[in-house]
Amino acid sequence: MNKSILVIDDDKVLRDALSTGLRKAGFDVFRADSAESAREIISRISPDAIVLDRMMTGMDGLSFLQEIRKNNNLTPVIMLTALSGAQNTIDGLSVGANDYMAKPFQLQELILRLNNILKSAPTVNTSSMMPNGLIFADNEFFISDGAGRPNKLLALSNEEKKLLQNLTNPVGNVVSATPMVVKRLRIKINSVLSDIDIITVRGMGYKIITTKR
Repeated sequence: MNKSILVIDDDKVLRDALSTGLRKAGFDVFRADSAESAREIISRISPDAIVLDRMMTGMDGLSFLQEIRKNNNLTPVIMLTALSGAQNTIDGLSVGANDYMAKPFQLQELILRLNNILKSAPTVNTSSMMPNGLIFADNEFFISDGAGRPNKLLALSNEEKKLLQNLTNPVGNVVSATPMVVKRLRIKINSVLSDIDIITVRGMGYKIITTKR
């Protein structure tokens, strides 16, 4: 299975170039243009590594890295920066970066460093991750192709998508919802993923479960 990389950078040109290069190198790539959108992505998927720009509009990379480390997220992170000087490297490493690269850099060097940190990456607890076969990326739900890659868009109404987001953020949430919306969502999920269901929690709401492993 290909390793997945989340690229977080508010520079679209660089973000697109990194995504293209990493895909050619055999990685699956998710993209975020801000720390805020990255937070939404990692609430639903668990990338194998993160490439994080330090200076971004909104929350900066250092603050974002501090936030995810405080939440016990141990995903390996390579931080990118246009800032020079040893102190900037120290700042990045001190808040939890696994590696630090100054811009401009060679794509091949980034790939080598990614492979190095992936070899020593800790095992991630996946108990609250997205149910097997379901992927959330680019603000849409997809059905996996069996190798952990998005394959088929799960066509949902806005109400259905919002409900599924609430049910999987994190998995195990009990959510109140209109029975008709739940029924429509259940039918769509069951039609493509037979081992995922939405059950009623009496007096509280609904919950998504995996019926078999």
